[in-house]
Amino acid sequence: MAAYGTSGWKTAFVTLLAILLSGANSADIVLEWVVDVDTTINPFTSSQPVITINGMFPGPLINATTNDVVRVNVFNNVDEPLLITWSGIQQRLNSWQDGVSGTNCPIQPGTNWTYVFQTKDQIGTFTYFPSINYQKVAGGFGPLRINNRIVINVPFPKPEAEFDLLIGDWFLTDYKVLRSAVESNLTSSANVPDVLLMNGKGPYGNVNSKSSESFTVTKGKTYRFRVANVGTTLSFNFRIQNHQMVVVETEGSYTSQITLDSLDVHVGQSYSVLVTANQDDADYYIIASPKMLNTTDDSALVAKGVLHYSNSASSVTSPLPSGPDPFDTDFSVEQAKSIRWNMTTGAARPNPQGTFNVTNVTLSQTFILEGSISNINGDLRYVVNNVSYLTPNTPVKLADYFVNGTGVYELDEFPIDSVNDAAVNGVFVATGIHKGWHEIVLRNDLNVMDSWHLDGFGFYVVGFGDGEWTSDSRSTYNLFDPVVRSTVEVYPGGWTAVYTFLDNPGMWNLRSQHMKHWYMGEEVYIRVHDSDPNAAKEQPPPQNLLLCGIFKDSLVPAQSPAPQDGA
Repeated sequence: MAAYGTSGWKTAFVTLLAILLSGANSADIVLEWVVDVDTTINPFTSSQPVITINGMFPGPLINATTNDVVRVNVFNNVDEPLLITWSGIQQRLNSWQDGVSGTNCPIQPGTNWTYVFQTKDQIGTFTYFPSINYQKVAGGFGPLRINNRIVINVPFPKPEAEFDLLIGDWFLTDYKVLRSAVESNLTSSANVPDVLLMNGKGPYGNVNSKSSESFTVTKGKTYRFRVANVGTTLSFNFRIQNHQMVVVETEGSYTSQITLDSLDVHVGQSYSVLVTANQDDADYYIIASPKMLNTTDDSALVAKGVLHYSNSASSVTSPLPSGPDPFDTDFSVEQAKSIRWNMTTGAARPNPQGTFNVTNVTLSQTFILEGSISNINGDLRYVVNNVSYLTPNTPVKLADYFVNGTGVYELDEFPIDSVNDAAVNGVFVATGIHKGWHEIVLRNDLNVMDSWHLDGFGFYVVGFGDGEWTSDSRSTYNLFDPVVRSTVEVYPGGWTAVYTFLDNPGMWNLRSQHMKHWYMGEEVYIRVHDSDPNAAKEQPPPQNLLLCGIFKDSLVPAQSPAPQDGA
């Protein structure tokens, strides 16, 4: 592990790797981040620790283009281990850089580590955030854009400007106190946040807000808002007073362009919407209100910002723009079904997105996964099919590569299509068939919204339904133009079905994006393995590989991995 300062051989290796990965149509983006804790920012009255990056909350924008190589040297000034994950970045052939507990040893306090990843064949709107120790509750998140290469047309006119709008719930309690409360009692007060923030700022007009968010626009111009839910608990409905929005992209996919008055955004999701400043010169409310929760207009849980026309001489006026009933799941489901892939446009590649349709695919495997709560040995835990994941000291990726998983995890003992009779804790890894089409049915047995994310891949969102899923439910699927995205919502008491093509070898995290659910066991790892050792199949461990757990005192054994299945 590198201490503060520059390690020459590591820098040289990373530079060489970046050169090899990059090509004529890509750039090398080099960033240095100092991750620290600040108790003076106070976005909403109370003094509390806020995790910052280079003194910023939210963190700095990563503004990349398709196929760029991104190098982020992260210095950990936090007083506990840290990992950063790149939500939605598919890490082609390289789960070593994924930044979750199953793939990376954490960056210890007072040390640094350099991530190297390529935005291979991707475009879109994404985020990054701390993935361990409940730290996302305290910040450390930020925006990540991947722009089209110049040779690929964007399916809408160039907007006047682009704005990143990170909206998320926020607790006024120290994240370490919340973490302890969740560990001891899942039904604790850590369930309901205190405020909704816009770009780290409190609601406009609230006396407890240190500042509020505002965007200046010019009448007649059109703007792209990249809206992301960076919270940990609540879905929200997003809207702008007297303005409509055109949905054009979500998490790496251009969508069929639909015009909406408001948009539901669930935990971990991102959208691009176009907003035209076509009203009188004035100021207008930007609103995000929580789903599945009763609030009033003056509640701190209603995020408020301002759309300010450059020639405006008046402030925002009441009433706030009304949204749908927060408990109207029919509205939300129908809107979700209306978010569809644009089948006539290119994205990261010149061929149309529609080339990759799923009307005639042959499924290799079906996973039916139910998220719920179970009592295990007297403790309440979040579970998937009655199995709660326990994070081992040794990342499962390291164990897989060096000792075939021996002594660290159980391979294929996880029930992928049924609920385990007795609830258990464990470290379970499921096999995903390499280059196989997989159907994943996500069931929500909770009374709250949930959302799921699979690192390394996109979800083709083919269906939503109430109650139990059966094989007959497939007759309701949209196989013609399902949108492809990295995070999908699952409604209380309902199911969501997705297809995914597991063409990316590695160890990949399938999880709830709700921080409490994830932290307390609602996750599983999927091992996508190809026995061919050719580096074109999967990259070997990086030379700056961190070691921990059973490998803590070892030399990097990169030259002598354990034999893999079929090798």
